[in-house]
Amino acid sequence: MATKKLDDLLARMGEMQEKARQRAEREKRDPLPGAPLSKNVVQLPLWPEPVRAVPNGFLRSALFGAIAKGRRRYINGEDLAAVDGVTIRYKGERLDQGDLDVWESVLHAVRLQELGSQCRVTSYALLKLMGKTDTGKNRTTLHNRIERLVANAVTVKQGRYTYIGGLIRFAAKDEETQEWVIELDEKLRPLFAGDQFTQVEWGVRHALDGSQLAQWLHGFYASHAKPFPFKVETLLKLAGSENDNPSSGRQKLRKALDAVAEASAAHGEGFSYEIRGDLVHIEKKAQGAQRRHLAKKAAKPRKPRG
Repeated sequence: MATKKLDDLLARMGEMQEKARQRAEREKRDPLPGAPLSKNVVQLPLWPEPVRAVPNGFLRSALFGAIAKGRRRYINGEDLAAVDGVTIRYKGERLDQGDLDVWESVLHAVRLQELGSQCRVTSYALLKLMGKTDTGKNRTTLHNRIERLVANAVTVKQGRYTYIGGLIRFAAKDEETQEWVIELDEKLRPLFAGDQFTQVEWGVRHALDGSQLAQWLHGFYASHAKPFPFKVETLLKLAGSENDNPSSGRQKLRKALDAVAEASAAHGEGFSYEIRGDLVHIEKKAQGAQRRHLAKKAAKPRKPRG
């Protein structure tokens, strides 16, 4: 009798060990969202919930432009306007700030898992991340924007690294459940190195929804710890503006800057501007990583002149 009980106990222990082994294999293969990943897994930085992360080069160029509604121009491999130190060559239908909202939301969902693996997310979840309701119209717009983000090719040189590929590598959707399967290229990871990306305050950006130029300006200046003056003409060119009227462009820029200042103040972000002559001067409060960057820069010994 004692031998039988021992055999039963050993058998149960064997079953428990096998179940534990299978569970470990399953978790290794399909980690839970937010679960720690192994050290050799490529993953985006785990930025906080209230922000969205974007490579600096994308915020400092006309890649995601401030463009008017209507039919979009197809760009067949052209260099886009960008600040010094950033080179972007693009092929595909022009992208706007709404497309950036979608890409930011995909990045936000993907950051919790291995970069390059399949991310499963519903239309409802993506629309919720963007602060939009789950309606048929919004689902269609989301579908069109994801389609546009797949059907492009971009060459971006930012710092020492050049990325050549698409903004979304692959996407598929179950029309009944509205579940998306989305893949990003793991080679995007160097664009999110320490000082190569910006954490954009989503509350401010969302408050500017509907104003393409204001959203672009917010992202552009968010990527600078201490902005230096830019010409009105230069800012409009970097934003991808198609407005050829200098007077009208200046007026729209001022209105957009007013909107950024108002939204920033409402969310506790310092932002003010002054246009002196043709130069736009910005005063803003640097964020955490930017404050550390400025402090580090200030601590460096200056070379004597002469």
